[in-house]
Amino acid sequence: MIRNMLQMSNVGSYPPVFRQLNGGGVHPPQQMMAQLKKNNYSMEDTSTTTQEDSVPIPMVDLECLSLHKLGDACKNWGLFRLVNHGIPSTLLTKLQYHAKMLFGLSFESKQALITNPMSYFWGTPALTPSGTALNPAASTSTMNWLEGFNVPLTQLPHFHSEHPMLHCFRLLLEEYGRHLSRIATTLFESMAKNLDLDPKQSESKLDESTAFIRVYRYPPRRSLAGEAWGMIPHTDSSVLSIVNQDHVGGLEIFKDNKWHLVNPIPNTLVVHIGDMMQAISDDEYMSVKHRVRVKKQEERLSICYFVFPAEESVIHSSKYKPFTYKDFQEQVQKDTRTLGYKVGLQRFKA
Repeated sequence: MIRNMLQMSNVGSYPPVFRQLNGGGVHPPQQMMAQLKKNNYSMEDTSTTTQEDSVPIPMVDLECLSLHKLGDACKNWGLFRLVNHGIPSTLLTKLQYHAKMLFGLSFESKQALITNPMSYFWGTPALTPSGTALNPAASTSTMNWLEGFNVPLTQLPHFHSEHPMLHCFRLLLEEYGRHLSRIATTLFESMAKNLDLDPKQSESKLDESTAFIRVYRYPPRRSLAGEAWGMIPHTDSSVLSIVNQDHVGGLEIFKDNKWHLVNPIPNTLVVHIGDMMQAISDDEYMSVKHRVRVKKQEERLSICYFVFPAEESVIHSSKYKPFTYKDFQEQVQKDTRTLGYKVGLQRFKA
């Protein structure tokens, strides 16, 4: 009942353009679609994805971490479901609740309350390092059906607000960030062992000072003609991305030339291999293509953690020219500004 009440009261909290659009799906522009198809990111053949298309992704137990299972998941899937991760279920529940309450504030209130170092964005997940929209959606044809909060974790202690809800949310995010730092470090160290990476050289390949959290809300599209996309197909630029999704679902991965649903399971996390981990592993581990499908009647919430190499740490690989994450980030931002989409690792092929 509480969830239904929140759902009903959320209509006025969405960005104005989301409220105005009642008919027709949101589609990527023609230029973006052409590039997606070129990179096997096509969405047109999968509009009939149903619950039956869900796939049981590999499961990794952090308490009894098997290097073999971890390596197999990274090589063959590019993601896995993490269990026994050590994050209290009460913390996950509180985070979801406070995020819903914050998103439920009016659009204008969110713009006013969410200030540096946090930022509020909508219509695009592509942000500058400062957290502002990199390529603001000028029309519905370039819009991702989402809004979100960007939270750089190292700067979070400097965020102060007299709003009690925001103050509590900050404390929860700091606690959550400490857990995610522990998890990401444990996983990366195990991956480095599997890949036989030099311990000293790999230290800078996962830099906790680069970590940030994105809290996403995907509003429902109650009148859909075609599909609406919370996020179009993409890979993450990170070393690792760790996703905590609510009960609604909508995350889909591309495997064996087909899109598959990744159903939510309570008290588990979904870990994605990102572009940087693919390059570090010399393409032994694969950055997983994924997207988010918008629901017709129910909004979706996800809390995502991303971590990267140190900006000046040079990545050496037989598959790519030597580059730093700073080089990669600048190229992605340039492509997004000029082309409207990310090209990614293809730019650095040897």
